Amino acid sequence: MQVLLEDENRSAATNLRAQQAILWSTPAVAAVLLVLFAAFPGFFPPMSPNMTATQVAEFYRDHTAMIRFSMVGFNLCGILIVPFFVLILARMQRMRGQSHIFAFSYLSAVVAGATLFALSDIFFAVAAFRTDRSADLIQVLNDLAWIFFIAPIGMLVAQFVLLALAIYFDDDRDPVFPRWVAHYSLVTAVLMAPSAGAAVFRDGPLAWNGVVSFWLRNIAFAVFVVVMFFVLRSSYRREARESA
Repeated sequence: MQVLLEDENRSAATNLRAQQAILWSTPAVAAVLLVLFAAFPGFFPPMSPNMTATQVAEFYRDHTAMIRFSMVGFNLCGILIVPFFVLILARMQRMRGQSHIFAFSYLSAVVAGATLFALSDIFFAVAAFRTDRSADLIQVLNDLAWIFFIAPIGMLVAQFVLLALAIYFDDDRDPVFPRWVAHYSLVTAVLMAPSAGAAVFRDGPLAWNGVVSFWLRNIAFAVFVVVMFFVLRSSYRREARESA
Protein backbone atom coordinates (compact mmCIF):
# COMPACT_ATOMS: atom_id res chain seq x y z
CA MET A 1 0.00 0.00 0.00
CA GLN A 2 2.81 2.41 0.88
CA VAL A 3 4.48 1.72 -2.47
CA LEU A 4 1.23 2.46 -4.30
CA LEU A 5 0.80 5.75 -2.43
CA GLU A 6 4.38 6.77 -3.18
CA ASP A 7 3.88 5.97 -6.88
CA GLU A 8 0.65 7.97 -6.91
CA ASN A 9 2.35 10.94 -5.26
CA ARG A 10 5.24 10.83 -7.72
CA SER A 11 2.80 10.66 -10.65
CA ALA A 12 0.84 13.64 -9.33
CA ALA A 13 4.02 15.65 -8.81
CA THR A 14 5.23 14.84 -12.34
CA ASN A 15 1.87 15.83 -13.80
CA LEU A 16 1.93 19.10 -11.87
CA ARG A 17 5.43 19.93 -13.11
CA ALA A 18 4.41 19.17 -16.71
CA GLN A 19 1.42 21.48 -16.46
CA GLN A 20 3.53 24.22 -14.92
CA ALA A 21 6.04 23.85 -17.78
CA ILE A 22 3.23 24.38 -20.29
CA LEU A 23 2.03 27.39 -18.31
CA TRP A 24 5.46 29.04 -18.30
CA SER A 25 5.89 28.42 -22.03
CA THR A 26 2.78 30.51 -22.70
CA PRO A 27 4.55 33.92 -22.58
CA ALA A 28 7.00 32.74 -25.25
CA VAL A 29 4.15 31.46 -27.43
CA ALA A 30 2.24 34.71 -26.92
CA ALA A 31 5.31 36.74 -27.92
CA VAL A 32 5.70 34.76 -31.15
CA LEU A 33 2.01 35.18 -32.02
CA LEU A 34 2.20 38.90 -31.28
CA VAL A 35 5.15 39.27 -33.67
CA LEU A 36 3.23 37.39 -36.38
CA PHE A 37 0.15 39.52 -35.73
CA ALA A 38 2.22 42.69 -36.12
CA ALA A 39 3.92 41.31 -39.24
CA PHE A 40 0.67 40.99 -41.17
CA PRO A 41 0.32 44.29 -43.04
CA GLY A 42 -3.46 44.00 -43.20
CA PHE A 43 -3.93 44.48 -39.45
CA PHE A 44 -2.31 47.92 -38.96
CA PRO A 45 -4.66 49.44 -39.90
CA PRO A 46 -7.19 46.67 -40.53
CA MET A 47 -8.19 46.33 -44.17
CA SER A 48 -11.53 47.92 -44.97
CA PRO A 49 -14.46 45.81 -46.22
CA ASN A 50 -15.14 48.66 -48.65
CA MET A 51 -11.88 48.27 -50.54
CA THR A 52 -12.49 47.63 -54.22
CA ALA A 53 -11.41 44.40 -55.86
CA THR A 54 -8.56 46.25 -57.55
CA GLN A 55 -7.36 47.73 -54.25
CA VAL A 56 -7.46 44.32 -52.55
CA ALA A 57 -5.52 42.69 -55.37
CA GLU A 58 -2.91 45.45 -55.29
CA PHE A 59 -2.55 45.02 -51.52
CA TYR A 60 -1.77 41.31 -51.91
CA ARG A 61 0.67 41.97 -54.75
CA ASP A 62 2.48 44.71 -52.82
CA HIS A 63 2.77 42.73 -49.55
CA THR A 64 3.02 39.14 -50.75
CA ALA A 65 6.18 38.27 -48.80
CA MET A 66 4.97 39.53 -45.40
CA ILE A 67 1.52 37.98 -45.85
CA ARG A 68 3.08 34.61 -46.60
CA PHE A 69 5.50 34.93 -43.69
CA SER A 70 2.78 35.78 -41.16
CA MET A 71 0.33 33.14 -42.37
CA VAL A 72 2.91 30.36 -42.48
CA GLY A 73 3.94 31.40 -38.99
CA PHE A 74 0.36 31.34 -37.73
CA ASN A 75 -0.16 27.88 -39.24
CA LEU A 76 2.96 26.60 -37.50
CA CYS A 77 2.61 28.37 -34.15
CA GLY A 78 -1.07 29.29 -33.75
CA ILE A 79 -1.96 25.84 -32.44
CA LEU A 80 0.60 26.24 -29.64
CA ILE A 81 -1.83 28.45 -27.71
CA VAL A 82 -4.26 25.52 -27.38
CA PRO A 83 -2.29 23.81 -24.53
CA PHE A 84 -2.87 26.95 -22.44
CA PHE A 85 -6.63 26.43 -22.69
CA VAL A 86 -6.16 22.72 -21.99
CA LEU A 87 -4.59 23.81 -18.68
CA ILE A 88 -7.85 25.62 -17.90
CA LEU A 89 -9.68 22.43 -18.85
CA ALA A 90 -7.50 20.43 -16.45
CA ARG A 91 -8.37 22.83 -13.63
CA MET A 92 -12.08 22.55 -14.51
CA GLN A 93 -11.87 18.77 -14.17
CA ARG A 94 -10.70 19.21 -10.57
CA MET A 95 -13.88 21.06 -9.63
CA ARG A 96 -15.93 18.91 -7.28
CA GLY A 97 -19.27 20.64 -7.40
CA GLN A 98 -20.17 20.00 -11.01
CA SER A 99 -20.13 17.20 -13.59
CA HIS A 100 -17.43 17.12 -16.22
CA ILE A 101 -19.91 18.10 -18.92
CA PHE A 102 -18.71 21.72 -18.71
CA ALA A 103 -15.08 20.67 -19.13
CA PHE A 104 -15.72 18.43 -22.15
CA SER A 105 -17.92 21.05 -23.78
CA TYR A 106 -15.18 23.62 -23.13
CA LEU A 107 -12.66 21.39 -24.92
CA SER A 108 -14.99 21.09 -27.93
CA ALA A 109 -15.32 24.88 -28.09
CA VAL A 110 -11.52 25.32 -27.91
CA VAL A 111 -10.92 22.84 -30.75
CA ALA A 112 -13.64 24.38 -32.93
CA GLY A 113 -12.30 27.89 -32.35
CA ALA A 114 -8.75 26.84 -33.22
CA THR A 115 -10.01 25.19 -36.42
CA LEU A 116 -11.81 28.34 -37.56
CA PHE A 117 -8.70 30.40 -36.86
CA ALA A 118 -6.63 27.99 -38.95
CA LEU A 119 -9.11 28.26 -41.82
CA SER A 120 -8.84 32.05 -41.82
CA ASP A 121 -5.04 31.71 -42.11
CA ILE A 122 -5.46 29.37 -45.05
CA PHE A 123 -7.72 31.81 -46.90
CA PHE A 124 -5.26 34.68 -46.37
CA ALA A 125 -2.45 32.44 -47.61
CA VAL A 126 -4.40 31.24 -50.66
CA ALA A 127 -5.20 34.84 -51.61
CA ALA A 128 -1.45 35.53 -51.64
CA PHE A 129 -0.55 32.24 -53.32
CA ARG A 130 -1.34 33.34 -56.88
CA THR A 131 -1.43 37.12 -57.01
CA ASP A 132 -1.92 37.00 -60.80
CA ARG A 133 -5.49 35.82 -60.32
CA SER A 134 -8.37 38.10 -61.20
CA ALA A 135 -8.95 40.90 -58.71
CA ASP A 136 -12.51 39.68 -58.03
CA LEU A 137 -11.31 36.23 -57.01
CA ILE A 138 -8.65 37.64 -54.70
CA GLN A 139 -11.31 39.85 -53.12
CA VAL A 140 -13.54 36.82 -52.48
CA LEU A 141 -10.68 34.98 -50.77
CA ASN A 142 -9.91 38.07 -48.71
CA ASP A 143 -13.58 38.36 -47.66
CA LEU A 144 -13.59 34.70 -46.62
CA ALA A 145 -10.38 35.14 -44.63
CA TRP A 146 -11.64 38.17 -42.73
CA ILE A 147 -15.09 36.80 -42.02
CA PHE A 148 -13.65 33.48 -40.78
CA PHE A 149 -11.20 35.40 -38.60
CA ILE A 150 -13.68 37.82 -37.01
CA ALA A 151 -17.29 36.70 -37.34
CA PRO A 152 -17.52 33.06 -36.04
CA ILE A 153 -17.40 34.17 -32.43
CA GLY A 154 -19.82 31.60 -31.04
CA MET A 155 -17.16 29.10 -29.99
CA LEU A 156 -15.13 31.72 -28.14
CA VAL A 157 -18.22 33.01 -26.36
CA ALA A 158 -19.09 29.41 -25.45
CA GLN A 159 -15.64 28.97 -23.87
CA PHE A 160 -16.13 31.95 -21.57
CA VAL A 161 -19.70 31.00 -20.64
CA LEU A 162 -18.80 27.36 -19.95
CA LEU A 163 -15.87 28.39 -17.75
CA ALA A 164 -18.14 30.73 -15.82
CA LEU A 165 -20.81 28.04 -15.34
CA ALA A 166 -18.21 25.54 -14.13
CA ILE A 167 -16.97 28.03 -11.53
CA TYR A 168 -20.50 28.86 -10.38
CA PHE A 169 -21.22 25.14 -9.88
CA ASP A 170 -17.93 24.49 -8.08
CA ASP A 171 -17.71 23.82 -4.34
CA ASP A 172 -17.89 27.21 -2.61
CA ARG A 173 -15.92 25.92 0.38
CA ASP A 174 -12.79 25.10 -1.63
CA PRO A 175 -13.09 26.50 -5.19
CA VAL A 176 -10.49 25.82 -7.86
CA PHE A 177 -10.86 29.35 -9.25
CA PRO A 178 -12.03 32.46 -7.40
CA ARG A 179 -15.63 33.38 -8.13
CA TRP A 180 -14.62 36.70 -9.70
CA VAL A 181 -13.07 34.74 -12.58
CA ALA A 182 -16.57 33.62 -13.55
CA HIS A 183 -17.86 37.19 -13.56
CA TYR A 184 -14.87 38.33 -15.60
CA SER A 185 -15.31 35.48 -18.06
CA LEU A 186 -18.93 36.47 -18.68
CA VAL A 187 -17.95 40.11 -19.19
CA THR A 188 -15.38 39.00 -21.77
CA ALA A 189 -18.07 36.97 -23.56
CA VAL A 190 -20.33 40.03 -23.71
CA LEU A 191 -17.52 42.22 -25.06
CA MET A 192 -16.64 39.76 -27.83
CA ALA A 193 -20.12 38.67 -28.93
CA PRO A 194 -20.97 41.75 -31.08
CA SER A 195 -18.14 40.95 -33.51
CA ALA A 196 -20.51 38.39 -35.05
CA GLY A 197 -21.89 41.42 -36.89
CA ALA A 198 -18.74 41.50 -39.05
CA ALA A 199 -20.49 39.04 -41.38
CA VAL A 200 -23.20 41.65 -42.04
CA PHE A 201 -21.84 45.18 -41.61
CA ARG A 202 -19.33 46.84 -43.93
CA ASP A 203 -19.21 50.15 -42.08
CA GLY A 204 -19.07 51.27 -38.45
CA PRO A 205 -17.88 49.61 -35.24
CA LEU A 206 -19.28 46.17 -36.16
CA ALA A 207 -17.50 45.94 -39.52
CA TRP A 208 -14.53 43.58 -39.47
CA ASN A 209 -12.17 46.56 -39.18
CA GLY A 210 -14.36 48.35 -36.64
CA VAL A 211 -13.58 49.36 -33.07
CA VAL A 212 -15.84 46.65 -31.64
CA SER A 213 -15.33 43.75 -34.05
CA PHE A 214 -11.57 44.08 -34.45
CA TRP A 215 -9.99 46.07 -31.64
CA LEU A 216 -12.32 45.31 -28.73
CA ARG A 217 -12.60 41.65 -29.69
CA ASN A 218 -8.85 41.03 -30.00
CA ILE A 219 -7.85 43.13 -27.00
CA ALA A 220 -10.48 41.47 -24.78
CA PHE A 221 -9.19 38.04 -25.80
CA ALA A 222 -5.54 38.98 -25.21
CA VAL A 223 -6.29 40.48 -21.79
CA PHE A 224 -8.25 37.36 -20.83
CA VAL A 225 -5.22 35.18 -21.63
CA VAL A 226 -2.99 37.41 -19.49
CA VAL A 227 -5.44 37.37 -16.56
CA MET A 228 -5.88 33.59 -16.74
CA PHE A 229 -2.12 33.11 -16.81
CA PHE A 230 -1.87 34.65 -13.34
CA VAL A 231 -5.00 32.84 -12.14
CA LEU A 232 -3.55 29.50 -13.25
CA ARG A 233 -0.18 30.33 -11.72
CA SER A 234 -1.87 31.01 -8.39
CA SER A 235 -3.86 27.78 -8.63
CA TYR A 236 -0.76 25.69 -9.33
CA ARG A 237 1.16 27.31 -6.50
CA ARG A 238 -1.61 26.49 -4.08
CA GLU A 239 -1.70 22.88 -5.29
CA ALA A 240 2.07 22.60 -4.97
CA ARG A 241 1.90 23.85 -1.36
CA GLU A 242 -0.87 21.39 -0.55
CA SER A 243 1.07 18.52 -2.15
CA ALA A 244 4.17 19.42 -0.17
